[in-house]
Amino acid sequence: MMKYLQKLGKSLMLPVACLPVAGILYGIGYWIDPIGWGSESIIAAFCIKAASALIDNMAILFAIGVAVGMSDDGEGTAALAGLVSWLMLTTLLSSGAVAMYTGADAPAAFGKIQNQFIGILCGIIGATCYNKFKNTKLPDALAFFSGKRCVAIVTAVVTIVVAVILYFVWPAIFGALVGFGTAILSTGAIGAGIYAFLNRLLIPIGLHHALNSVFWFDVAGINDLGLFWSGAEGAVLGQTGQYMVGFFPTMMFGLPAAALAMYHTAKPGKKQAAGGLLGAAALCSFFTGVTEPLEFAFMFLSPVLYAVHALITGVFAAICAMLPVRAGFNFSAGLVDWILSFKAPMAMNPLLLLPLGAACAAVYYFVFRTMIVKMDLKTPGREDDDEAEMKIELANDDYTAMASIIMEGLGGKENVTSAENCITRLRLEIKDYTQVDEKEIKSAGVSGVIRPSKTAVQVIIGPKVQFVADEFKKLM
Repeated sequence: MMKYLQKLGKSLMLPVACLPVAGILYGIGYWIDPIGWGSESIIAAFCIKAASALIDNMAILFAIGVAVGMSDDGEGTAALAGLVSWLMLTTLLSSGAVAMYTGADAPAAFGKIQNQFIGILCGIIGATCYNKFKNTKLPDALAFFSGKRCVAIVTAVVTIVVAVILYFVWPAIFGALVGFGTAILSTGAIGAGIYAFLNRLLIPIGLHHALNSVFWFDVAGINDLGLFWSGAEGAVLGQTGQYMVGFFPTMMFGLPAAALAMYHTAKPGKKQAAGGLLGAAALCSFFTGVTEPLEFAFMFLSPVLYAVHALITGVFAAICAMLPVRAGFNFSAGLVDWILSFKAPMAMNPLLLLPLGAACAAVYYFVFRTMIVKMDLKTPGREDDDEAEMKIELANDDYTAMASIIMEGLGGKENVTSAENCITRLRLEIKDYTQVDEKEIKSAGVSGVIRPSKTAVQVIIGPKVQFVADEFKKLM
């Protein structure tokens, strides 16, 4: 089950990767026309409308992206199946259709059927039907519909069954999501802190995306991300953006300061190696808001330190929500998104994040350094076992060599059954866990190695993981 959920989390990265371009276009549009939002500049209008094309149709992107990501081979037929499921499900359960079935006004839940949750569900339906029926052989009379051509047909039938089920259960599901979101929303700034805390705690298992969808998107009526950038009806200046702004101090300042604390407390003989890893991960967190390379560097070495990190994130998220400061992102809370959000409709005092970030950095550095020294915690550069000497550096972009060393550390291609990647990790399935040599894998210059089960290995590489994964698959 965990493997399936992790694969789903990885699949969500494909459509999420479309969001940065929307953020750039929104940012440019609002910079050009910060008051009219396109009404006073055709260039600004083009940029804002182009960005809206992605943000407003994010659920469709999820349906297609998840279908491709969850399929066995990333085949485009799975994407078509996901789209077929989305079109049918959202049509069958639209407010107009439900009102026609019942002869009365449709429940409010069906007015929100075109959301990311349903998009993900349709993607799963499309991928599942593709994986099960892509090799189906039919009698000669129906041979034209054999194989991949029957996938869309099966998907349509399955979607009708799912639509019937959702007709009865969707109002309850929607009510539960709204209830959870409303419960957090009603607690104001404290709720924003609770959300940020849980968001970090779910990072190790990759399930933070499900939690994010409740607060950032229009699953439960909050839609913090969409409203922040569009300023549409429902947006409230000083409130909208409260579930995003709190991540900026941590990602831009707190985690880099934590990396500095870990570097300063590393053993003298390991400082250089630790500095290379921590420095690159810190820059990644600061500029892009991608924190996994840094978090995975210590979360399994020192779980208590990671729990404290999640707690500090929650505290600063609550503080930011209390103050008159709002900033948002389309990808993550890094420098790029922070700058682009300055002229967003719901932006408020974004420069106030600089002193907040400085305070966050001070807290992270003091807490991390104190805990590491006082509790003798194991962080990069403080491991008991000597690390294998780095054979290559990621900065060299020698992805073929990295992939080759990782393959050797896994026991050769005969021991590897599958290879996938998310935004920072190479996810592998193996046959014999005793053949895995973690020191050999780490000698490739990777950030870390995680072994969640006897048949699973995750290699933390960073944002360039796609290039390593491509070379690794060639070796297979």
